[in-house]
Amino acid sequence: MLKSRIFVKKTRSGGVKKIVREHYLRDDIWCGSEFCAECKQDAPVLQQDACIESNLFSSPHYLIPDTNVVLHQIDILEDALIRNVIILQTVLQEVRHRSAPIYKRIKDVIHDPEKHFYTFTNEHHRETYIEREPAESANDRNDRAIRVAAKWYSEHLKNAPNAEELRIVLLTNDRGNKEKAEESGLTAHKCEDYVKSLIANPELVDRLALTSDDQNEITSSKLLFPEHLPLSRIQAGIKSKTFLQGTFRASRDNYLEATVFVQGEGEESTEVLIQGLQNLNRAVHQDVVAMELLPRHQWVAPSSVVLHDEGPKDEDKEEETENMLKCEANEAMLKPTGKVVGIIKRNWRPFCGMLSKSLIKEATKHLFTPADRRIPRIRIETRQAAALEGQRIMVAIDGWPKHSRYPNGHFVRNLGSAGDKETETEVLLLEHDVPHQTFSQAVLSFLPKMPWSITKEDMEKRADLRHLCVCSVDPPGCTDIDDALHCRDLENGNLEVGVHIADVSHFIRPGNALDQEAANRGTTVYLCEKRIDMVPELLSSNLCSLRSNVERLAFSCIWEVNHDAEILNTHFTKSVINSKASLTYAEAQMRIDDISMNDDITKSLRGLNKLAKILKKKRIENGALTLSSPEVRFHMDSETHDPIDLQTKELKETNSMVEEFMLLANISVAQKIYDEFSECALLRKHPAPPPSNYDILNKAAKSKGLVIHTDSAKALADSLDEAKVDGFAYFNTLLRILATRCMMQAVYFCSGMDSDFHHYGLASPIYTHFTSPIRRYADIIVHRLLAVAIGADCTYPDLMDKHKQSALTNNLNYRHKMAQYAQRASVAFHTQLFFKSRGILNEDGFILFVRKNAIIILIPKFGLEGTVFFENKDKPTPSLSFDEEGPTLTVEKHTFHMFDKVKVTISLDASNIQHQKIRMSLIEPVIPGVSVAAPEDGPEAKKAKLDR
Repeated sequence: MLKSRIFVKKTRSGGVKKIVREHYLRDDIWCGSEFCAECKQDAPVLQQDACIESNLFSSPHYLIPDTNVVLHQIDILEDALIRNVIILQTVLQEVRHRSAPIYKRIKDVIHDPEKHFYTFTNEHHRETYIEREPAESANDRNDRAIRVAAKWYSEHLKNAPNAEELRIVLLTNDRGNKEKAEESGLTAHKCEDYVKSLIANPELVDRLALTSDDQNEITSSKLLFPEHLPLSRIQAGIKSKTFLQGTFRASRDNYLEATVFVQGEGEESTEVLIQGLQNLNRAVHQDVVAMELLPRHQWVAPSSVVLHDEGPKDEDKEEETENMLKCEANEAMLKPTGKVVGIIKRNWRPFCGMLSKSLIKEATKHLFTPADRRIPRIRIETRQAAALEGQRIMVAIDGWPKHSRYPNGHFVRNLGSAGDKETETEVLLLEHDVPHQTFSQAVLSFLPKMPWSITKEDMEKRADLRHLCVCSVDPPGCTDIDDALHCRDLENGNLEVGVHIADVSHFIRPGNALDQEAANRGTTVYLCEKRIDMVPELLSSNLCSLRSNVERLAFSCIWEVNHDAEILNTHFTKSVINSKASLTYAEAQMRIDDISMNDDITKSLRGLNKLAKILKKKRIENGALTLSSPEVRFHMDSETHDPIDLQTKELKETNSMVEEFMLLANISVAQKIYDEFSECALLRKHPAPPPSNYDILNKAAKSKGLVIHTDSAKALADSLDEAKVDGFAYFNTLLRILATRCMMQAVYFCSGMDSDFHHYGLASPIYTHFTSPIRRYADIIVHRLLAVAIGADCTYPDLMDKHKQSALTNNLNYRHKMAQYAQRASVAFHTQLFFKSRGILNEDGFILFVRKNAIIILIPKFGLEGTVFFENKDKPTPSLSFDEEGPTLTVEKHTFHMFDKVKVTISLDASNIQHQKIRMSLIEPVIPGVSVAAPEDGPEAKKAKLDR
């Protein structure tokens, strides 16, 4: 049966276009029920043995949730107890439109055969499809469609064999919808009433999301926050430029401060400062907010106080705390300042954390403290508080009423004991949104069948380079070997250098499930003791890994160069190689240095090393930056996997050798794909930092009587090279560490969507990523572009679509950033484990930053940062005088400057099991009469930063 609708639409030229939409209706769509004898069906989804016991019904029943129940009670629907659920097409379409994350979650539930969830396409069933009535809203039409489908199920199964007592239950929290359903003879219940009636699992009540009615009941009558403006007012205000729209970014160090990142037109973007609870107005980190700029005389400077929310405060204390933020600031330090007037899009997700210890053991209402300091505490109701003490749990936010100091939420699930390595790893992966589930069967089905070997057809399309003396150089224990190198003399006196990269794109074809999974993951994530692969292990550690003495498919970039490392010729080809050695950096260095070794591999390495030094010298002369970031390596116990030693990584010449040729390959490939595909090349750029980013670097240099020039990368590089202080050898390293903090993030972009390609740090006009396709999806796309450019593979539509490429780069940038944060969190956790077993250590350090109430110290030996606070909740605060211009902090007549050398004791403070931290206390200099507090003692500041 066919229904047609005709629309009239105006065209841009002023004409009129007629659009006909056809909607097909059928009468052979089956109901999915085991009871039904009327519908034709192979394997019924809704089954009698999957029925749930409820105090409301003595007979079997099927559930039909409406859209809002699916959107807000997805945690309930995901529970193993909930089965035999009919998800209507109407509901699925609305959920897809309103929330992509919830849509994905409900689709996953539908595909789980254990759950017995059935999708009924009511919008295409002849007896359940309804037309929207005149003056009926789309929402009311959809509610009616849900009731009509529920009624059809009741009638359809009424006469089915053994189904006399089967009930169809509509779950809705909408009072009007429930009343209309009951008027038409349907059984309808609020989700909460139904869940409370279940016999099998009383804890499921904790997972109920609070409705608006519930939230209004549990808040005080006193207004704490301004009302959020309605969306219509917000949209009008943004259009008239009265309001600004941006992403809310809460401060890690100060719960009363945030910035809103406002994306401007083209390259222009600004950050607006928000200070104080009222102005923050219930925005949560990463929400998209509408904001009003305050008049210029109300602008403030970013606070230098380290401040964490430690629970409810009375009004006077709250006001006193907010006054701490305000500091004397000159005009240059003031930032555009605003207040949040409304929320455009909430970016809430389930948060990991722990229940705050409750003074009343029998209480059901509790405060949950998230692991992420940027997220406010959340008020939840649970009957499992005693069992959840000391456990890491997940909680979701349901809402934040204007009368409540904290948002309201509900318990989602228990993750395990706090401090347990498996639990903590799960927490950091969830908190950084790292996809870490096992690869699905759909993904694995696209892997090559084993045993696998290179075919005659493969050989015909590739250059046979198996005779070349190729070798790889990697960190110890590396199994995902992306790259290998060779260098040999040519008869004409020049040199041939080759970079050979694993041909991952041969195994991962565009658009299949394996490709989609790799694109979503974006990158491999390296934690201290495990690796979260972007592609399944069969590829990452076997078929794509360029291990020695096995034939492997590669993508080769081969140059002819002279002895001054000038490129005379560049050639790209798909190839077959056979690596002659898999070396560590130390092994390769030993070969280069051992004059008694003169085999082909060693000679190749020496040639590469000699050329690499010339290439590096040229890059630095062009203005490439050599910055510093202390990186640590853990030595693990082979049985317990606990860290037994911690040291900063030592870089050898061979590290630099490999890096130089990887950079050269990336630059050569970038130029090639851009020449061929100017609109859709996937490139990587590193924007130049705005001048204000260098303020702290300039202050640090000025304190030692030096000047740093920052008007270009070359000027900065030269200034850093010349910045030395007599008798202070480590000064230059500290300055470079600080310069690293001033840099912008390097990002992927599509060439057709941008005009600035420059890579500031490398001083290169064009750059991309080609050399690590096992662990970066960007490199796979670049391989595909290069393969098309040289005629080695065919193209496909998405590859040539600059908008699709641009959307892909957004995800890759996000995944790359989250992976970096997850890796840092892993280092922080393992550092805590290391110090837990070491007790108290005394170490030398340097002051990296000076704050209003604290100093942040770097311990070079461990590449570790920690904070020393000058406050104690049991004793009077010492005399503190902070000079923002310095910046300096004077404590009882002793003045601390950036880069001052100090001695501290380091230990693990485990008094707060969730936020265990490295505790630092000052030994030298000794300040008479001052008891220097460790992080746990300060009234506001409670965290030792381990972010390196």
